[in-house]
Amino acid sequence: MDQRETTRLLRQVAAGEIGVDHAVQLLRQAPFADLGFAKLDLHRGLRQGISEVVYGAGKTSEQIQKITAALLDAGQRTVLVTRLDAAAAGELRTTVEPEVSFEYFSDAHIAVVGLIPEPDGIGRVVVATGGTSDQPIAEEAAITAQALGNEVVRVYDVGVAGLHRLLAHTDDIMGASVIIALAGMEGALASVIAGLADCPVIAVPTSVGYGAAYEGLAALLSMLNSCASGVSVVNIDNGYGAGYLASMINHVGAAK
Repeated sequence: MDQRETTRLLRQVAAGEIGVDHAVQLLRQAPFADLGFAKLDLHRGLRQGISEVVYGAGKTSEQIQKITAALLDAGQRTVLVTRLDAAAAGELRTTVEPEVSFEYFSDAHIAVVGLIPEPDGIGRVVVATGGTSDQPIAEEAAITAQALGNEVVRVYDVGVAGLHRLLAHTDDIMGASVIIALAGMEGALASVIAGLADCPVIAVPTSVGYGAAYEGLAALLSMLNSCASGVSVVNIDNGYGAGYLASMINHVGAAK
């Protein structure tokens, strides 16, 4: 239950739509639900503003299903499941109640159980990639940001090997409140974008490239050594982490 959900609950109590005892029962589920194999942080949304997200890799389909169901039962309106393969997503879909929205984004390997909220950030999150091969990680970042209530603009395949492609999107770059720049190879895109933009740039090195790219290590080191100011760097292929951080930045100063 996040801040918006808690506020909605209290307003429902004030309006007489929900009884006090029911509301108390929902709030009493703090601080976590123990499923035996997992302890769900039910107050993370109230504490941090963003509810718990399920990391699907390494979990069985049954575990993912039980975690998702428990979060929904606890009042979480949107459950984000990352790094979820198509087979597990198909099994999860069959366990979700018919009235609950379910969408699986195969490129991003993300399932969104519940409604994607309307954007309520202060501006736009721009997601830019060096090449087409970076798009799966870019989509993980973009879908994450959208599921957390952000307007997202995608600017794909604008790497420095053809700089004119990026310059054609100058309005998008300069109009963003935060930019996620994803690139493999030598990872130069983040520095170039940061030299154009007046907002924070989150660099995501991807494991794209030939042998000396070392599965993203070369791009990671290049981004960490960026000569442009205002660049932060997340881990290799961590699109989710970039989307989450971008949402936090885009909600600074937003109305509660």
